[in-house]
Amino acid sequence: MEKRVVLFLVLSLGIIFGYDLLLKELGYSPFSNSPIIDEEIYKEESQDGSRTDRSSSAPADSALEDPTISSDNPELMADQAVVVNEEVLFIETPLVRVGLSNQGAVITSWELKKFLTQTEENTPVQLVYTNGQYPGPLTLRSEGHEALTTTLRENPYQVKKDFEKLDERNPTGRVVFTYESDDSDVWVEKVLIFHYDSYVVDLEIRTRGIPEKLDLVLGTNFGLVEWGQGFIGLLGSAWMMGEELVKESPEADNPTIRREGPVKWLALQDKYFISVFMPEKAAGLVAKLENESVVSAALNLPLGDEGQVHKARLYAGPKQFDVLKSFEIGLEDTIDFGWFIYDSFEPVKFVAKPLFSVLRSINEYTNNFGWAIIILTCGIKLLFVPLQYKSYKSMQGMKTIQGPVAKLQEKYKDDKQKLNTELMKLYKEHKVNPVGGCLPMFLQMPVFIALFNILYMTIDLRQAPFMLWIHDLSIQDPFYVLPVLMGASMFVQQKIMPTTADPNMAKMMLILPIGLTFLFVTFPAGLVLYWVTNNVLTIAQQFVTDRYVLPPPKPGTTEVAKTAPSSGPEKPDKPGKKKSSSQQSGKSKKS
Repeated sequence: MEKRVVLFLVLSLGIIFGYDLLLKELGYSPFSNSPIIDEEIYKEESQDGSRTDRSSSAPADSALEDPTISSDNPELMADQAVVVNEEVLFIETPLVRVGLSNQGAVITSWELKKFLTQTEENTPVQLVYTNGQYPGPLTLRSEGHEALTTTLRENPYQVKKDFEKLDERNPTGRVVFTYESDDSDVWVEKVLIFHYDSYVVDLEIRTRGIPEKLDLVLGTNFGLVEWGQGFIGLLGSAWMMGEELVKESPEADNPTIRREGPVKWLALQDKYFISVFMPEKAAGLVAKLENESVVSAALNLPLGDEGQVHKARLYAGPKQFDVLKSFEIGLEDTIDFGWFIYDSFEPVKFVAKPLFSVLRSINEYTNNFGWAIIILTCGIKLLFVPLQYKSYKSMQGMKTIQGPVAKLQEKYKDDKQKLNTELMKLYKEHKVNPVGGCLPMFLQMPVFIALFNILYMTIDLRQAPFMLWIHDLSIQDPFYVLPVLMGASMFVQQKIMPTTADPNMAKMMLILPIGLTFLFVTFPAGLVLYWVTNNVLTIAQQFVTDRYVLPPPKPGTTEVAKTAPSSGPEKPDKPGKKKSSSQQSGKSKKS
């Protein structure tokens, strides 16, 4: 039985950690590389000494830097002039700094002030992907109306805003972009309403002269900051179709995904961040693979009567559980608490959400997620003490009847049915359950997997310090101290735990701590901290159980003697040796 359990665990670990790597090596995972985010904001100094910030797309940068552009090419010079005259309006709140361009009325930058990149110090996270000639956030696309989508036009959007600064006294503000074609046949108005204390922007789109469907582009990799990091959870594009959460990203063999609706929301996301459109009315969607690791997504807005108004909300920010849940449209499920072997498992999700709530409640008192993880692990360990006791008692019972089991296996090695019958009789006689040692472990698995998902995927641990050299529980231990402690504690745990496996199998199992140590080197420090704590508590529990609660029978005691196989006729006692009280009582009974 134990051999099968070991084989199951080894195969499970191989599937969990090897499948994603195999796909990347074979080239079937289009999102294996994290896109490089250009976070540079260009600043130009005017004649009066003031500085004007502006963000530009790849074509603009290449036009300014290309030495082949000269006055001999008037068309390129005209385009260059348009680029220089681009106006970028910046909106700042305590949470974000947003850049808006009058060329296309699109978002050129979206910085999260409270979150820093993990590769560069003091650099805010940038959600807008600025590399490549791909549509930016809030781009409008309609067949036959390229002027709405093509930037760097001589007829840009007109911009108005009704605020100077957003604060507690002025919590909301409106920015209005207006476009009208030269012949006045096409008119578009975009209204963006910003909020002082929120990552949400309310959108209103009004159109005239566009009879066909209109695409409102969420963006290209908008919200994907650390796409190439990690191997679980929802990555890329996702949407809620009716009541069903769909997690699907376009691939090389299916570069465009179209759905007619009804779509509650459309999102682009990585492990920690997300951008999402929430339309007021049902809409379709289109997700497109622009290039390797580059995906765009858009809402397909149906156009009916002239002057129709489309309303939607845009959220671009961290995947914080309470914030996403407050929308009451299932956005919190993008944090995949139920992940298990590349799919969601409801029992795990059922356990994970309460555990996550408890972890955050503990953190409110400790103000340190590291200590909160340790306290939560201790609580879970205490909760499972009865199960662990039953497991240990069952394994100890199995160990005491290894001799009779071996004799039966040798006696009935050619008759499996008879062997099973005799083994069941033996188990019943000695009141031993052969699966009693494994069942508690399987009952605890949903809790362990739930904690794995919580510690691996939630943004609460991102940039959360513990102590000493660990300044971020969401990244790996920089000095590999925790992985080494995890491997050492696991080795000690295997040495002291009771086992019914044969000695050769037990020796093979000692290789497992070494393999897991190398594997856990790349895991977040918070997750490894949980594993180390759990191992140390298991060792302490085993020591207490062996010493005080359920000490193992010593060789030569009555408990071992009654279960040990007979080795031949009883030998007479040596002269002068006094018989034990149990032997004397046995003799008196016989007489």
